[in-house]
Amino acid sequence: MKFGVVIFPGSNCDHDMIYAFGNIMEQEVVPLWHKDKSLQGVDGVLLPGGFSYGDYLRSGALARFSPVMNEVMDFAANGGFVFGVCNGFQILCESGLLPGTLLHNSNQKFICKNVHIVPDAKQSHLTRYLEPQVLKIPVAHGEGRYYASSDTLAEMRNNGQILFRYCDATGNISQNSNPNGSVENIAGICNERKNVYGMMPHPERAVDDELGNTDGVRILQSILKMMK
Repeated sequence: MKFGVVIFPGSNCDHDMIYAFGNIMEQEVVPLWHKDKSLQGVDGVLLPGGFSYGDYLRSGALARFSPVMNEVMDFAANGGFVFGVCNGFQILCESGLLPGTLLHNSNQKFICKNVHIVPDAKQSHLTRYLEPQVLKIPVAHGEGRYYASSDTLAEMRNNGQILFRYCDATGNISQNSNPNGSVENIAGICNERKNVYGMMPHPERAVDDELGNTDGVRILQSILKMMK
């Protein structure tokens, strides 16, 4: 399959995403500049983490208006697979492709550490191939506190749109295991149509034996299985 990694001014996880999907998962990967007006016939679009446009206004708020996002939104509207991580998740929420928003972490500090997450929705195509196991995945963000209204959350639960929740190493979900204060410990979600996905933890940073953690490979393998 062919994946396009969108690169914005300030992206800093683009090469992590290219390495994970290209070198580890052995897929064709092409870089897509934020001013591009073509997605080059990709099968899926990947929005990496970073600080698009320096996060000067609000994370993802400016990137949402990049020319390439018009193509991404049309691609998603036609059922194309879109996956955003960290800043990519923020951009998808800002563009309206995913519900809710990402706010400043509850401790008002940048968080960079390994956390634990557990798959939540078996109705989601992406999590369907994941066992109900605890995954250790790193986070690195200052605005990762997911929020949505109670009505939106109720719809998301009913539709199986909540992908991952923060937990402890044993799988227990509590506020003590919530690194940023996200509502209901939410770490990742999808749209109702289940072709647009976003998560704050970085699976592409947990794919190499040399880093001592390959739990992210399971998530990427699940993506490839759902797209076959």
